[in-house]
Amino acid sequence: MQRSLAWGRHYAMVEPTHFRIDYVINPFMDPAEQPDPALAMAQWRELRAVLTGLGAQVETLPQRADSPDMVYAMNLGLAVVDPPAGPRMVMSHMRYPERRRETDSATPWFQAHGWRTTSVGRDAVGPHLEAGDAFAFGDALVVGYGPRTEELALKHLATDLGVRVRGLRITHPGMYHLDLAFCPLDERRALVCPAALDDASAAALLELVPEPLVLTEEEALATFAANSVVVPREHAPDAVVMPACPDHVRAQLEEWGFEVVLVEVGEFHKAGGSVRCLTNPLDVTLGRDLPRVAGGEVVLPA
Repeated sequence: MQRSLAWGRHYAMVEPTHFRIDYVINPFMDPAEQPDPALAMAQWRELRAVLTGLGAQVETLPQRADSPDMVYAMNLGLAVVDPPAGPRMVMSHMRYPERRRETDSATPWFQAHGWRTTSVGRDAVGPHLEAGDAFAFGDALVVGYGPRTEELALKHLATDLGVRVRGLRITHPGMYHLDLAFCPLDERRALVCPAALDDASAAALLELVPEPLVLTEEEALATFAANSVVVPREHAPDAVVMPACPDHVRAQLEEWGFEVVLVEVGEFHKAGGSVRCLTNPLDVTLGRDLPRVAGGEVVLPA
């Protein structure tokens, strides 16, 4: 019997009270095409309601007025539960300075809620790391690097957490975070878009995932289908919460036994993020979801 993901039942989200487009740091952003504030709030609240309705727990952080992208909570940091030390948040060090204020507010919030916060390298001057590039899958932390996360951050993550890190080089400008091209579904399956990566990394990802559900470049960019989340459930099919679902993807997901739940979050697509970007999983556990490796290890595509 296929084993569900052990994580995906607990999330952090940031309420979009100050969501707008003030600058351009990805191909989706255009200050002339502003999101509708009321509609964005309604879509965000519906997403939160869907997640809680499926049985997930959601923590809500306030948004800084000067940080319009803070609503993309996935990039605040990499959350790991570290028995017996407790919960730990490896805070992101954003590539673009426009986003670095977000962690200034998120760090004390997590600390006040029982999380130990750290950062890669030498605190704020360490290499750039954005948590939307990192996922627990299989025997490792799978981390995309290139547009946002620096390759050097992989070594720091592996050493600091004591885990294996499998690096994948992202080369597509429109899939600048791995969460736009990779979505773990269970212990063997994932949505993947090889077009986001260089040839060696694409081959490595397809080898890593025993049963990949492949998205084309057009599907990934037009539908944000890989930017989805899975809520595992004990007495119902695991739910894949998605912004859109191409027909062949739905057919395969349902054949595998998943329930597809669509949520409209189009206002957030205008700034380059969707369901996964809006949610940060807080229940990834070292020793369970991330096997410990003495001293850490980095594996890059050959």
